[in-house]
Amino acid sequence: MTVRVPAKVNLQLSVGPRRDDGYHDLVNVFHAVSLFDEVTASVPVGVPPGAGPAVVSGTATVTVSVEGDSAGQVPLDGDNLAVRAALALAERAGRPVAVHLAVRKAIPVAGGMAGGSADAAAALVACDELWGLRLDRRELLDIGAGLGSDVPFALFGGTAVGTGRGERLAPVPVGGEFHWVFALADGGLSTPAVYGECDRLRESTGEPVAWPRADEALMAALAAGDAKALGVALVNDLQPAALMLRPSLERTLAAGREHGALGALVSGSGPTCAFLAESPAHAADLAAALRDADVCRATVTAHGPVPGAEIVAG
Repeated sequence: MTVRVPAKVNLQLSVGPRRDDGYHDLVNVFHAVSLFDEVTASVPVGVPPGAGPAVVSGTATVTVSVEGDSAGQVPLDGDNLAVRAALALAERAGRPVAVHLAVRKAIPVAGGMAGGSADAAAALVACDELWGLRLDRRELLDIGAGLGSDVPFALFGGTAVGTGRGERLAPVPVGGEFHWVFALADGGLSTPAVYGECDRLRESTGEPVAWPRADEALMAALAAGDAKALGVALVNDLQPAALMLRPSLERTLAAGREHGALGALVSGSGPTCAFLAESPAHAADLAAALRDADVCRATVTAHGPVPGAEIVAG
């Protein structure tokens, strides 16, 4: 059973004060883009090629293998979020199950585009179908929320506002298609480290942190399909922290602006940088200019919004 699942870019990531539980209340405008991972769930016969050690919990046994860009950075044990998703679903199944998850990656690893969360969402959909559970999407969203704040959106897809930790989702109307260039960096950035740096920077100023709200100008730009207005409205409260931890990203953002990007920002916790383009042709030209400027490891183009996790073979 093969499920395709998209990457996300955060069009607005507004971070509220740190809560007593260590999390932050967010307003997170997610946008799914046409950069996909695929996860294939199958009943294992022997030891699958490239698989990590079997992870056993209760009556469930899960193995995982990974191929594609930066596959060597993805854990093959119980730290893999797709494995954790399969185990969580197996607990709901309440019967002995075994599954191998073959992950084909195109979403950057630790790149601020929710690749691990996307794989978890795909594993939920694939295993649900493989095991014949037929859970409705709301049940899968609930399980996903227990795995991570970005997992529900990978199931949801399209464009949506996430509140709370980002897991409570409401769809956002979008009046057109938007075209993107993503500049990929060497290595990753730790999401907890970026949030920690965000807190440190805020504490150093002593200014009170406002409770986040969805930006009206951004919502209007999405509804109208107005790329120029959307580019002006893009915002990421984590960007100063990401730039502090990875100063070279400032040069990447500047190069994109210099070559005509309508908007530029660090995607999520980084280090991937996202650039909004006027058209597919403009996106291709911008991607080439960023490569020629030698400000990133690689570039990819994509469009959005696109659907969330969906079965493509089975």
